[in-house]
Amino acid sequence: MNTRLSKMAEDSDLMRNEDDLCLEDAEDVVVENGFGEEPNFSDPEDYIDDITDDELVGDLLKNKPKETDGFESVIVVDGIPQVGQERQEKLEKVIHKIYSKFGKIITEHYPKDENLKTKGYVFLEYSCPAHALEAVKMTNGYKLDKQHTFSVNLLTDFDKYENVCDDLEPPTPQPYVDHGNLWYWLEDPDCYDQYSVIYEGGAMSAVFLNSHPEPTPLRTRERWTESILVWSPLGTYLATFHQRGLALWGGEDFRQIMKFQHSRIQFIDFSPKENYLVTFSPEPDNRDDQQEIIIWDVRTGLKKRAFHADHLNEPTVWPMFKWSPNDKYFARMTQETLSIYETPSFGLLDKKSLKVAGMRNFSWSPSDNIIAYWVAEDKDVPARVTLIEIPSRRELRAKNLFNVADCKMHWQKCGDYLCVKVDRYSKSKKEKSEWKYSGLYYNFEIFHMREKQIPVDSVEIKEYITAFAWEPVGSKFAVIHGETPHISVSFYGIKGGGISFLKKFERKQFNHLFWSPNGQFIVLAGLRTMNGSLEFVDTSDFTVMAQSDHFMATDVEWDPTGRYVSSGVSHWAHKVDNGYWLWTFQGKIIRRHPMDGFCQMLWRPRPLTLLSEEKIKEIKKNLKKYSAQFEIKDRMSLSKASKELVEKRKKVMEDFRSYRERKREEFIKLKTQRLELRDGVDTDELDSHLENLEEETVEFFVKEELKVIEE
Repeated sequence: MNTRLSKMAEDSDLMRNEDDLCLEDAEDVVVENGFGEEPNFSDPEDYIDDITDDELVGDLLKNKPKETDGFESVIVVDGIPQVGQERQEKLEKVIHKIYSKFGKIITEHYPKDENLKTKGYVFLEYSCPAHALEAVKMTNGYKLDKQHTFSVNLLTDFDKYENVCDDLEPPTPQPYVDHGNLWYWLEDPDCYDQYSVIYEGGAMSAVFLNSHPEPTPLRTRERWTESILVWSPLGTYLATFHQRGLALWGGEDFRQIMKFQHSRIQFIDFSPKENYLVTFSPEPDNRDDQQEIIIWDVRTGLKKRAFHADHLNEPTVWPMFKWSPNDKYFARMTQETLSIYETPSFGLLDKKSLKVAGMRNFSWSPSDNIIAYWVAEDKDVPARVTLIEIPSRRELRAKNLFNVADCKMHWQKCGDYLCVKVDRYSKSKKEKSEWKYSGLYYNFEIFHMREKQIPVDSVEIKEYITAFAWEPVGSKFAVIHGETPHISVSFYGIKGGGISFLKKFERKQFNHLFWSPNGQFIVLAGLRTMNGSLEFVDTSDFTVMAQSDHFMATDVEWDPTGRYVSSGVSHWAHKVDNGYWLWTFQGKIIRRHPMDGFCQMLWRPRPLTLLSEEKIKEIKKNLKKYSAQFEIKDRMSLSKASKELVEKRKKVMEDFRSYRERKREEFIKLKTQRLELRDGVDTDELDSHLENLEEETVEFFVKEELKVIEE
């Protein structure tokens, strides 16, 4: 070993000597070649370096540590009990239990006086500033007991409070911006609805008025959105996605109403009354405050509350927050915890979450402040569906379920019924490794929400369930069950407090159900893999009004009034035959709109009607009287459209004749030049058919309309 090291040392000295010789030779070469002295690379005395470090190494400076790094993770909790050494351990356990649920606590420091008694406040350091910020928001004002209420702040806030300016400067009032009538489309005299379209592979977006005989474009823009268009629940706003955030558009000319800065937004969710907006970005660009989820005030554009996705159980499931129907509460589910927040404070309801071991999912009633959640089985403890009233958290109803594999909750739109679809497995198939569709059977547990003590009925189906849908306004529901080629569609109704079987359509190729917004009518659709088969059914007597298909259809959408249905083939799913078709609710095709790169078509929603139930019943009772007026108006509209078409054709013909006459005069004027070019030969005489041209006028019957004029 020593011999080898000695040999390596000799080789190293030899190489060093060779390098020195090479440098000496290089200097000799420079002098010999006339390059002169060694060049000076120093900057001149008057040189000014105007290139900043940010331009050179900006990406590295972003990660430069700050003097305040670490302080953002420290909170100060004031108002804790002042205890001696004998009770300090118990106090520390209580404080740790309260604050450890917001994140990992690194250090805890309890200052003490000369008698070793706590001073009434504690310093807590978290592993992440986000956890500290969450703890401040959630526990400031927390009531430990009657004598102790916490006052919680970040450690960095004390510098801010010390540097408060003595001279109060009131905020400058912002001028009011009048956006006009944002619900103007509801005043359309012909009650035409609007819809948005994305086409040319996403490069173009437009909003159309569903007028007749052709739709009227209201606004067309290139690159209006970078992904999709989204209407707000009441149709007031149109949301567009952009690299740096989200924009809302509205008014008669679809001008920008509000914008929200949140980079690379993937999902959004409006509250039911459009007061708030939730945005989610998995890659926020703000390193100091990485907030993946932000709740905004729609009217002011202000940020109301922010959350971090790492606090959530499944950040990819959307929506992460679910809203009560009146926007007063919103809730989220974490591991065995249901957190309910209230607005406009955006604080935790009653300063505490609801602990539910084994909770898998929850859902709000669409009409009342009621939450339904279900808990999975745990050994000998059965699964359970529970209804609670908010804000009292009073349990309204509970139902135990056995042999449960999974549950799905479906609310009827009016909140009259709740259906819990229960996937059950037989005892012989209890091992999870043996779960198969053939080993499962299904139950629909129907909760009658408007009846006393909320009774529950059950419907059992042995076959695999493909789809379930409530009638939005009514008491019927439809189910697609079975497997190809034995797929069936069954209808059930709730009458006299019980569930009755109504109708079954067998051997159908459908996988989706689309009820009319006003109930009664339904479209049975076989989308995507089922080649776009469509069937229009009137469920009052289960008459099949029409059977048709839109080959390779990917989407079906009802307009908000229930008068029209659209079907489309999206470019996002198929690259050929893209476009959308419009149908009547009876299944009659109205228009076909082929579009290159058609991606999306969405109807503009309408707010709920202001008419009372009695007024609606009166209108339905006298519908024939009102329909006669609209039939006359429709005939006049068609007559006007026919007249416009005839006038358009007449103008085109007149333009052609005028053009033809001008060219004929030019032809005659150029006769001398033609003779010179053709050595005096008059070729016009050879084309004698030009001189003997005869015009023929053809008339055809367009339309006949008889009107009875009453005295």
